[in-house]
Amino acid sequence: MTVELIRGQNHPLPETRLEIRVSAGQPIAAGVTLNDEHGRMRDATWIAHPASPRLPGVEVSKQAAADHRLAVDLDALPAAVHRVNVLLALPTGVGGPASFGAVAPPTAAVTGLDGAAIVSYHIIDLDAESAVVALELYRRNDAWKVRAVGQGFAGGLTAMLHDQGLPEAEELAATINAAVASGIARAVAPAPPPPPAQPGQPGQPVAGDATGWSMDERLYNQVWGMFEDLARATAAYRSAVDFADSRMDRELDGVLSDPRNRVGPVADAARAKAQAKRAQLVDQARAALDRDVTQLVAESEVVEPALPPAYARWDNPCWHAYKVPDEVPMALRLGDLSLPEHVGLRIPMLMRMPLQRGLWIDSGRGGGGMEAALHDSEDLRRRAAETATAIAARLLAVHPADGLSVRVIDPTGTVGGLAPLVEAGVLAEPPAVGEAGVAATLAGLTQRVDLVQMAIRSGAGDALPPDIDLAEQLLIVRDFPHGFDDRGVTHLRYLADEGASVGVHLMIIGDREDARAYGPLLDPLWRALLRITPVPDDHLADPWVGHAWTYDPGLPPPSSGILPQILRQVAAARQRTEH
Repeated sequence: MTVELIRGQNHPLPETRLEIRVSAGQPIAAGVTLNDEHGRMRDATWIAHPASPRLPGVEVSKQAAADHRLAVDLDALPAAVHRVNVLLALPTGVGGPASFGAVAPPTAAVTGLDGAAIVSYHIIDLDAESAVVALELYRRNDAWKVRAVGQGFAGGLTAMLHDQGLPEAEELAATINAAVASGIARAVAPAPPPPPAQPGQPGQPVAGDATGWSMDERLYNQVWGMFEDLARATAAYRSAVDFADSRMDRELDGVLSDPRNRVGPVADAARAKAQAKRAQLVDQARAALDRDVTQLVAESEVVEPALPPAYARWDNPCWHAYKVPDEVPMALRLGDLSLPEHVGLRIPMLMRMPLQRGLWIDSGRGGGGMEAALHDSEDLRRRAAETATAIAARLLAVHPADGLSVRVIDPTGTVGGLAPLVEAGVLAEPPAVGEAGVAATLAGLTQRVDLVQMAIRSGAGDALPPDIDLAEQLLIVRDFPHGFDDRGVTHLRYLADEGASVGVHLMIIGDREDARAYGPLLDPLWRALLRITPVPDDHLADPWVGHAWTYDPGLPPPSSGILPQILRQVAAARQRTEH
């Protein structure tokens, strides 16, 4: 249950990887400052803001928006950080409101990575303030808590940064305000209004009809809105069916409680009447669900063709106009989600970038559903490798040419479904084979994590060895745990726990049954990874009502050559960058 905080109230945080969700009725800028035990900022590098949105353990939005999702990994923060402040500010010089008293009070919520809200805080009683410290995450006796602050500053960002002990507060505030104003100036024009609806008919859906300062952000928020709408509409239908069933049972119990009425015309009439009422209630609920689904289908038919490559299906024509991007998008499509009441409506499964969790592609039959039971083990392993290839290709395609290095551990050396990655030449090095290759690759990535973490904690990023690859890293492990000894498993667990915070991400292809010899040793590893399947399976839950959604990996069509084409473009762009 979400805890509603009031100003000054605190609450323990049950986990360290969090998302701060900010909702306001007006575009605002959001940032995060890091503070020592005295509440002071060390220097201007201890603040994440639109002009510099990433710090170790922190990522904020690059633009002003009415809704924000800020990522915080408390375990990845420098050791000297004891407090994390979430700040909000109104854009200046863009013709908007000058104080929070002129807009609806914003709300800040802290959620887990699964979207489940831990606390929320409605920031009220603001007047002339144009900047506010909304929340404070602070360390107390080796545990983290969150406090509702709500301290506003009429002097804006400059006054706020001065209050946190930053000498160059005025200069930094000017930089932030300029970045926000520039982002607003670059923003795309608002989505065109839909044509007027016919009397009694719902309005025509429009792609990008959501909040956000870029079309990509609007589409992302629109997809999430569709996801939530479908979840809640289905929850209402299922609740209505449950109510109809329980009402029928109560009515039958009341009539048939007398043994004399359990058989004969009276019993038959009671059953018929109760069943008719149930059917009427269910039909009404189904009609409401069908109406909502029809609207969502119409919206999906408009939104899907408008999605950029990072969000699009492989059969979307946008891939034929693909160009290697200059920056990483805010999210990536991992597949499609659907519910059994309306299997034809598929919602894109979008995961925020950079990835905060590794991926486990389950190649086994034991944990799968009916679809997995229709395939033999070899077929599932092949499909799992193809799924890994498709996701890796997407990741490569949405990063700049030198933004992602992909490595493969393939103990048996058979490559199999990973062949397109090898043949295109997009791997950072040939696949690691045999025990020696596995050990060398794991040792190299573990060393990279250690060195980058030490550099971050000591503030000596420039002191990293020149041979350290500073690009994001993706390690694909095929047929885990084959080829792994206890030391290798320990390294892999370490990378799963610590790697994401410094840009090392895992994608493990494996069958949990094959790893049963390790017993509970690997349980933390499986829990740290997001499980996806190479065939449709209903194992993912939404963060609102907890439906079991069927995940489909959404692979390229069998006859399509788009995946090799994209990989060739990525490889060519990398060669140009190297030269």
